[in-house]
Amino acid sequence: MHGCAGSTTADSTDPGSGGGKGGGKGGGKGGGRRSFDGGGPVPVVTAKVTQKDVPIELSVVGNVEAYATITVIPQIGGQLMEVAFHEGDYVKKGQKLFVIDPRPLQAQLAQAKAQLARDQAMLSQAEANLKRDEATLVNARTEADRYARLFEEKIVSREQVDQYRTTSDTLIQSVNADKAAIDSARATIESDRAAINNVEIQLSYTMISSPIDGKTGNLMIKQGNVVSANSTQLIAITEVEPIYVTFAVPENNLADIKNFMAKGKLPVAATMQDGQSVKERGELTFIDNNVDMTTGTIKLKGTFPNPDHKLWPGQFVNVVLRLTTRPNALTVPNQAVQSGQDGTFVYVVGENRRVQARPVTVGPRVDQDLVIDKGLENGDTVVTEGQLRLAPGSLVTTRDPNAPPEGGGRRGRGDGQGKGDFQGKGRGGTS
Repeated sequence: MHGCAGSTTADSTDPGSGGGKGGGKGGGKGGGRRSFDGGGPVPVVTAKVTQKDVPIELSVVGNVEAYATITVIPQIGGQLMEVAFHEGDYVKKGQKLFVIDPRPLQAQLAQAKAQLARDQAMLSQAEANLKRDEATLVNARTEADRYARLFEEKIVSREQVDQYRTTSDTLIQSVNADKAAIDSARATIESDRAAINNVEIQLSYTMISSPIDGKTGNLMIKQGNVVSANSTQLIAITEVEPIYVTFAVPENNLADIKNFMAKGKLPVAATMQDGQSVKERGELTFIDNNVDMTTGTIKLKGTFPNPDHKLWPGQFVNVVLRLTTRPNALTVPNQAVQSGQDGTFVYVVGENRRVQARPVTVGPRVDQDLVIDKGLENGDTVVTEGQLRLAPGSLVTTRDPNAPPEGGGRRGRGDGQGKGDFQGKGRGGTS
């Protein structure tokens, strides 16, 4: 009977008293729980509505793509005489990479230069012949004219006049032949010079330099091997500074991206998937010209300076594209927003520690917060944990968010003088 009296006492005891000493296994547990659920304050975690500038961003996964990849192929054939770098080295544009045996081409160049010298000598000879024949022609014409006057005076015979005229006409043809010889010699010289230029170009191909700044890959042909023109692949060089990050976003974001991009450059941040690396920052530089019909996404590219070479081709990264920044936006923790039959709502704590369910219009998510477009004011207090036991008008008390969840350990012990708790561990008698 003593135990039953203890149970009755626990039922009438204030929830904060913990049921007193008389609250035994039966009365302590039953009375404490009924008092807690029936009208006592519900422990919850709350947070303040804050107002701040909120970045509007798109977060996706992308992959790193080399800015340029060049495969080095020789333009002439021959033995590979020298490899002037080590595999994996960073090389600069114009830096020597390979040397192919230049000796056959050096011999051809010497031969072409000798041919040019000979043809230049022939041109000089043709020009000298022209000058000689032109001087002889002038003399022959003078003699022909003099003998023509003497013939009119009946001093010489017609045969002598005809002889000098024939000599003059022959010399005219010789002069014309000399001029043709000179033109031919000049054309031959131009051909020789073109041949020399061609050999010099071929000779320049024997030293292969890097076309870009970049990192070398695996050496495909070792020194001493014979390579073929325009077919043998020697090495691939990848340009990693700057570098691309390629990613795709849903097509319904395309209009916003284009609108904000028209107003200025859009920043892009990339973070390694280990979550520990510092963000690399670049800017959006490319929007693809069509939407992928199979996925409903559109490809974008951001260009990153990558001076420390932290971004590596083929690597997957977390990408954040910032479209704009919304000033003075109201935000609440993500877990404060609940979904009901009438839409989204939050529990707002009033001055009397009683809650009301307030419908809200939710904006974009930013990290662990949600932007509230409508329904709250700056400084409102909202419930972030414990909503399942709430109803409009419920009385609440704030608890430490780091405390164990309800029902765990001895957290439910009353604060009064009694030693009973909500787990039925009081020392009362038995019925």
